[in-house]
This record gives sequence, C-alpha cells and structure tokens, in this order.
Amino acid sequence: MKKELREAAVTAVAVALGGALLGVLWWWLAPRVPLVGDVVRGNWAVYLKDSEGEQGVGVDGTFTLLALAFGAVSALVVFLVRRRGGVPLVVALAAGGLLGSVLAWRLGVWLGPAQDVIAQARSVGEGVTFDAPLKLSAKGALLAWPFAALVLHLGLTALFGPRDPEPFPPAEPYAPRGTA
Repeated sequence: MKKELREAAVTAVAVALGGALLGVLWWWLAPRVPLVGDVVRGNWAVYLKDSEGEQGVGVDGTFTLLALAFGAVSALVVFLVRRRGGVPLVVALAAGGLLGSVLAWRLGVWLGPAQDVIAQARSVGEGVTFDAPLKLSAKGALLAWPFAALVLHLGLTALFGPRDPEPFPPAEPYAPRGTA
C-alpha cells in the first residue's frame, strides 16, 4: 500500500505541474476581449468595444477545450506508465487534474493583461482599444481536466487493463442426462 501511495503522490504532482503548460497555452490561445476607455463627466469609464462580441465566451471555451485535451493526455500517459488502476492512482489523477486546472487558471490570469482596467485605460488614452484582463467566468471549466482524465482512464483500464481471475472454475460442458 505504501508503494501505491507513493506512486499516487508522484502522479498527482506530475499531473498538477502540467497545469503550468495549460496556463501558458490558455494565455497564448485565448481570444482577446477588446475594451475602450472614455471620460464621462470627468471620470473614466471602460466599455466593451464590441458589445455583441463573443470573445468572453471564447476565453472560457478555450480553457475548457485545452483542459479536456490535457485530461485525455494525462490519463493516457498514466495508463501507459501503469497498466493497472487502483483507487490511490485514480484519486491522484483527479486531484492532480484539479490542482493543474487551478494552477493554469491563476497562471493565465497572471500572465494576461493587468487587472486594473481603469489604470490601463488611462495609460493608453481615451478612445484607444486595449485588451481586457484574462478571466475565467465559467468556474466549472476547472473540472474539465479531472473529468476527462477519469473517464478516459476508466475506459482504458476497462478495455486494456489486466483482468481479475475468475472466482469459480469453469462449469462442466453440457451433457444431457440419461445418455450413457
């Protein structure tokens, strides 16, 4: 059991560290949400440049699709490294995926544009377009990585994992009674 727990801890840390790559990819691939600053009665106001734009949804969608891909890859790698399942391994895969998602989210926000949009609008000037801070509005997207990892790992283990031995010996072949 100690060996399984050690392998599970290593798996959780390795999967969680993959969140750094997910965060960088999310920051790089997510669409930018354009904002415009304006002075209204002496105060700065910030507006969406395109009020009907779908870039905000695209930011969440990009994170979700990347997280699903990272979940599939991490499940495949964990299965190929360890051909069998086990509760500690599966829990580590889910926990590592969740920690990796949180790490990716926070890293992407940190790498993205500044969070203070008023200061950013003042620095670029009135009427000039600038990028909104990167934010994840759909927090449920954080569960995409662990969910994809669990589903794919379960499927791979069910299809290609080692089989348990049969608990009962095979039955005698059918022979009709009364024939001798």
